[in-house]
Amino acid sequence: MPPRLPPLRALAAFEVAAQHLSFTRAASSLYVTQAAVSHQIKALEDRLGVTLFNRLGRGQGLDLTEAGREYLPRIIEAFDIIRAATAELKSTKPKQPRALTVSSLDSFTALWLLPRLPRFFRRHPDIDVHIVAANMEDEILANDSIDVDIRYGAGNWPDSFAVRQILTEAIFPVCSPELLEAGPPLLVPGDLAEHTLLHDVMVVDWRQWLIAAGLPDLHCNRGPAFNHSHLVVQAAISGAGVALGRSVLVNDALRKGLLVRPFPLTVPSAYSYHLIHAKQVEPKSGVPAFIRWIEEEAAQTQAEIDATFAAA
Repeated sequence: MPPRLPPLRALAAFEVAAQHLSFTRAASSLYVTQAAVSHQIKALEDRLGVTLFNRLGRGQGLDLTEAGREYLPRIIEAFDIIRAATAELKSTKPKQPRALTVSSLDSFTALWLLPRLPRFFRRHPDIDVHIVAANMEDEILANDSIDVDIRYGAGNWPDSFAVRQILTEAIFPVCSPELLEAGPPLLVPGDLAEHTLLHDVMVVDWRQWLIAAGLPDLHCNRGPAFNHSHLVVQAAISGAGVALGRSVLVNDALRKGLLVRPFPLTVPSAYSYHLIHAKQVEPKSGVPAFIRWIEEEAAQTQAEIDATFAAA
């Protein structure tokens, strides 16, 4: 078995003390006391069984013994190898990915954000995105636990944040193609009286659209109700009834043919989607890249929705 190595601290104290030829200056370089350096050197000499320094007396400093002069270049070389290996390891260590936390409403997250996130990851593989599907309060952003918040509303949030509208929204009936073909006719809005209406109890009310369609007296309270918009959309795709679709949330399903619009009438919503974040954003964080990306995606979706309305 090879002999045990001397303590690393003692070797470091020897290297520095030998270069300064002073325990006091070595102590200053190592941020320890002079007594600590003297103790380390004495322990090293006892371990090696040789004297490394000649103590020349008060005010005269130190001098290396012959053993010390032979030992020093090898210790310096050994430490240089360790320093070089450490620097090389740190330079080749994979960089930790940048990360940001995004808060978004659950239905918007499920139906719009998640299907598009792979494009962000392909463009920015060095940025991790943590999604919190919830309606966060202003204090969350203020406490820095959320970097970007996507909210649905009228846009009247505190001016202590940067707020920008990214998507407007409209509402209109949607149903599955199978329901349109096999169910009772849906040729005019009045035909809704023969169909099951699906209700989004948290956001939109059928009455608003029915009034615009000239049917204020149509009994619209019947039918199953859901407290999340993505559940309403899924129920419509499954053929459970006719839902009052929100353009942003049903756009992808319409383009894929999973849903259809039986009537062209569209009613603009009083609410829209907004991007909210701190006014001062660290340029090297992932936040600016995410903001640019989501604005591009939102602009594309808005163009698709506008084109659909123009063709209706």
